[in-house]
Amino acid sequence: MLPLETVLPDFCLPEVKGGQVSSSELDQRPVLLMVICAHCPFVKHLEPELSRLDQDYSTGIQMVAISSNSLITHPQDGQEQLAEQAKRHQWSFDYLMDQEQTLAKALRAACTPEFYLFAPRTNHQQTLRYRGQLDGSRPGNDQPLNGADLRQALDAVLEGKPVDSRQTASIGCNVKWHPGQEPKWFGDCV
Repeated sequence: MLPLETVLPDFCLPEVKGGQVSSSELDQRPVLLMVICAHCPFVKHLEPELSRLDQDYSTGIQMVAISSNSLITHPQDGQEQLAEQAKRHQWSFDYLMDQEQTLAKALRAACTPEFYLFAPRTNHQQTLRYRGQLDGSRPGNDQPLNGADLRQALDAVLEGKPVDSRQTASIGCNVKWHPGQEPKWFGDCV
């Protein structure tokens, strides 16, 4: 997992609705990067909670979704499908396409879904405070889909409190790397 206190990586990526979003355009509010996609059953399972997070935190947190899956192997995660997913769930957050997979590699992303919460330090530099799962819910395990782990971290950051360093890694589908370009550190999610 990406070490806590890592600085928010620079990025400039296309948005599924058009245009681009750059890390330099973000303001000083905390930033939640969400590595998701359109086809993964683990992501589909938590889409309702992403909608609730969008409603509950969009004023205090800059939420940004990123799809890094290879379109060579998974064309079902293309721009049209991602835009439809965002529209269907009425997400207000930006949804970016990381087709060169540079941001996913900078985050050491392993699976979809995966969450990275950055918050500013006194020098205004955004540093990683949380990386891990949304909650303990998985498709078919009958645990509540409530975003408990991520919400605890979001609330702590918004209250200026430290985030618990005991963080549980996400479980989901592997990031779909371009053929032959898997990072050396990459391992299986499920």
